[in-house]
Amino acid sequence: VQLVESGGGLVQPGGSLTLSCTASGIFFALNTMEWYRQAPGKQRELVALIGSSGFRSYSDSVKGRFTISRDNAKKLVYLQLNNLRPEDTAIYYCHVNKGADWGQGTQVTVSS
Repeated sequence: VQLVESGGGLVQPGGSLTLSCTASGIFFALNTMEWYRQAPGKQRELVALIGSSGFRSYSDSVKGRFTISRDNAKKLVYLQLNNLRPEDTAIYYCHVNKGADWGQGTQVTVSS
């Protein structure tokens, strides 16, 4: 499985970003896809997932601000980040549910 994240960057508080992840080596449409993040000195945490049927779930820390979506035809999963806060600063990773592989992640930095 190969996962490649993109779309991170430096943004001011209150700003927005859209992260993308392309996945290869799996039957994409059948898999639940997840976004994790890891801040410096902290454990990696699950922030959002989207099931094969489109079911979505979010961590309390991002609920109402982040939106996960997927395009099965393009084998892409997205994470729309709105109303960003400094505490959202982290490396963001996409992940296949129950999978062993990780991409390189994409850095999101929220700072004025």
